[in-house]
Amino acid sequence: MSSLSCDVLVLGAGPGGYVAAIRSGQLGLDTIIVEGSAPGGTCLNIGCIPSKALIHVASEFEKISQAKGGNAIGLSVESPKLDLAASMSWKNGIVKKLTSGVSGILNKSGVRQIQGWGRMRDGKCCLVETPTGPVTINARHVILAPGSQPVELPSLPFGNNVISSTEALDLQSVPEKMVIVGAGYIGLELGLAFAKLGSSVSVVEFADRILPQYDQELSSPILKKLKALGVELLLNAKAKSAGPSGNSLIVEKSNEEEVSIPADKILVTVGRKARLEGWGLAELQLSMNDRFVKVDQECRTSMLDVFAVGDVTGEPMLAHRAMAQGAVAAEVIAGEKRVFQPNGIVSVCFTDPEIVSVGVSPEDARSQGLDIVVGKFPLSANGRAMTMEANGGFVRAIARKDNGVVIGIQAVGHEVSEFSAAFALAIEMGCQLEDIAGTIHAHPTQSEAFQEAAMLALGRGLHM
Repeated sequence: MSSLSCDVLVLGAGPGGYVAAIRSGQLGLDTIIVEGSAPGGTCLNIGCIPSKALIHVASEFEKISQAKGGNAIGLSVESPKLDLAASMSWKNGIVKKLTSGVSGILNKSGVRQIQGWGRMRDGKCCLVETPTGPVTINARHVILAPGSQPVELPSLPFGNNVISSTEALDLQSVPEKMVIVGAGYIGLELGLAFAKLGSSVSVVEFADRILPQYDQELSSPILKKLKALGVELLLNAKAKSAGPSGNSLIVEKSNEEEVSIPADKILVTVGRKARLEGWGLAELQLSMNDRFVKVDQECRTSMLDVFAVGDVTGEPMLAHRAMAQGAVAAEVIAGEKRVFQPNGIVSVCFTDPEIVSVGVSPEDARSQGLDIVVGKFPLSANGRAMTMEANGGFVRAIARKDNGVVIGIQAVGHEVSEFSAAFALAIEMGCQLEDIAGTIHAHPTQSEAFQEAAMLALGRGLHM
């Protein structure tokens, strides 16, 4: 058995892990990163990037399909065709390019990469099973970044026609009938995509509405799009089990009536959970926060010189949160003064239309007893949105009434995910409505709606 030593061992090469390793290497720390599969983790390999590729394919196919026989802007095409296997090959090419890029940056930063499944023996030592045999790594500091995995329902174990998002993002043909369990962002992103590609989609949700993590004003445009695509929604309903032949789902409705929904594929998207098994948690003495590893503002765990970042440390399980934590952990190890204490972490839902949100909603603010002002500007009044045939949705700004400090910003509409940086910056910098209203926004762009929302909250809207 070979043995290695280093200053920093990073266990897991997802967004949090590879950023932690890159920063450690940049800061002159002898760093080893251990990953059992390709670098990039769930997000890059089987999550964020592949799903956005599929969503793009679906949107393009929908556009072409709508031009059959002519459309409002004067385009006309013959009957469009889809080769999903070719689309998946294109998606895989993007993933390969990005994973290779991550590996290259790790090398450039002087990070040693060990491919294999690592298991902590204690807070300083890790045993890695590599293709060429076991390797022991001894480290002065450890950064745990094992990530998360899909939640599996006991009554619907993954296998055969019951799939997770991982399998959904690698299908080689479009299922004729797809039933999705869970109307959160993962289920609806994929549900909308497959509906556009031609699947007959049904969505089963235990709650009484879709996207329960967002307020209804934000989710209403998505509900409208689902209905336009003919997606069947079963709310206040419980998925019980797959049918006897495996090609249907038994659902208990709110009135306790049981129905059988035909399904070529049953996609279960009821959430994700921290990956706590397989990497040696039992061998460590870590304080836990429910089912997550407890960390402080420096991403330190309860064990000396052991840090943790990303999904294993709790909500929100977002790649950009993990990346920020990874940078903090590396810089703290290097002796820099850093803490992870964001004022707001942006949440983006890549449905159609998209949703972006940071800070509090009007309902949240009022429930906290805050006296607020709200400005909401409809994208139907935005010239750039009109020219893209994307004039639904709005931008909304929430601020304290006493001092105008912006405490929440949301938008729903075509490609509003690109607003996320501006929204996050406004919250992080403690902007007031006057700051946004007084910033000259380029015309014609959808971003003008952000300025207009702030001006409306100030009582001096120009285009409303």
